[in-house]
Amino acid sequence: MPSPPTPHVRVSRRPDGVAHVVLDRPDKLNALTLPMLDELVRTARALGRDDAVRAVVLRGEGDAFCAGLDLRAALRDPVGIGHRFVPRPWRGTNVFQEACWVWRRLPVPVVAAVHGHCLGAGIQLALGADLRTTTPDASWSVREVRWGLVPDMTGTRSLAELVGLDVAQELTLTGRLVPGAEAGELGLATRVGADPVALAHELIAPMLEHDPQALAAAKRLFRHTWTSGPRATFARERRAQVPLLRRLAVRSARGDLPGRRAPTR
Repeated sequence: MPSPPTPHVRVSRRPDGVAHVVLDRPDKLNALTLPMLDELVRTARALGRDDAVRAVVLRGEGDAFCAGLDLRAALRDPVGIGHRFVPRPWRGTNVFQEACWVWRRLPVPVVAAVHGHCLGAGIQLALGADLRTTTPDASWSVREVRWGLVPDMTGTRSLAELVGLDVAQELTLTGRLVPGAEAGELGLATRVGADPVALAHELIAPMLEHDPQALAAAKRLFRHTWTSGPRATFARERRAQVPLLRRLAVRSARGDLPGRRAPTR
């Protein structure tokens, strides 16, 4: 069953209709827990039903946007992982994937404002937004390879859409850290500047002047025509991840987790 609401995801609203969805676990650099994944999905769906919401800014509290999935915490709940790993046939995503992809389904523009760490699950969450802003010194990384895993939270789709297959593979296979300035050059980030939240509002401001239904239609048009086969892509992510998760669980039981110095995915 889905977890109860968590205080680690909160929403604030501005008079202009812009909602801020804030990852609020700063002591862990906003690393995502399983309940936080549930709450991200619930929050997005609630915002999507609210006609007063005109745009969304995704951001992190404290020193980071999101340092990834709190993998050690997640591995202590294998039943919770299994429940969230099963895809919902009517959507073609599981909870891990929906926590990132649900922002694409919203009828309003969504901007991720990145600072500090944006790693693993964090980069996939950011790529689930329509647009991204970043500080030049933020650290972006497709981190899963360092844990012996693959990006399975829609990242294989969103990365290839934004930067092309060759760059997506290079980032995924190396797991290297990409500074925010380079993220802008590669096309991962839409704007680069010292204040990513202010940049997000600059991007959103002209959109608020337009018909919300037109914006919603434009988002749907891009989502359905940019490329084909997301369901098949997500199914492949799951098939690739299952044996890797099993192997990781065995290593965890032996106290032999890879990447010991990195507490998050």
